[in-house]
Amino acid sequence: MLNKLEKAKSSWGGRSETIDKWLQERQSLLIKYCDLAGLNQPDASKLPTANDVSDFCAVLMDYISAGHFEVYEMLVSDDEAGIQLKRTVYPQIAQTTDNALRFNDHFAEALSAEQAKNFDSELADLGNVLEERFALEDRLIHHMHQKTKSDNTLTSA
Repeated sequence: MLNKLEKAKSSWGGRSETIDKWLQERQSLLIKYCDLAGLNQPDASKLPTANDVSDFCAVLMDYISAGHFEVYEMLVSDDEAGIQLKRTVYPQIAQTTDNALRFNDHFAEALSAEQAKNFDSELADLGNVLEERFALEDRLIHHMHQKTKSDNTLTSA
């Protein structure tokens, strides 16, 4: 996921302050995810603290909110291709949002011994959901840049 993020940043970085900020937030989310999954720690078998989980959930909710309330509408135009993209991609993004909200609701407040039993598998499931979400969001970003490039070509012609 981090490699895909780097590709996205190199492809679309610097063209929009909002997109740059959003991709930076995605990077922060991914780093926290990797920390939570134990990918950046020598003892990956150790469960994260409740504070670590709560911090991750806060970053996750901030990222999701930014997409829905600040970024998505900016990315998709109301031309035919944009409307079709909204019809196909938005419902899929909504499903990933529902999955992320379930994870947040389950783990944000506390990490009990009972919850800890399923934490690794639920975190792995969330990782898959995030990967799917990022791919969908990248389609929206790509659409915006294609539309901008097309508009600039028409304007300069």
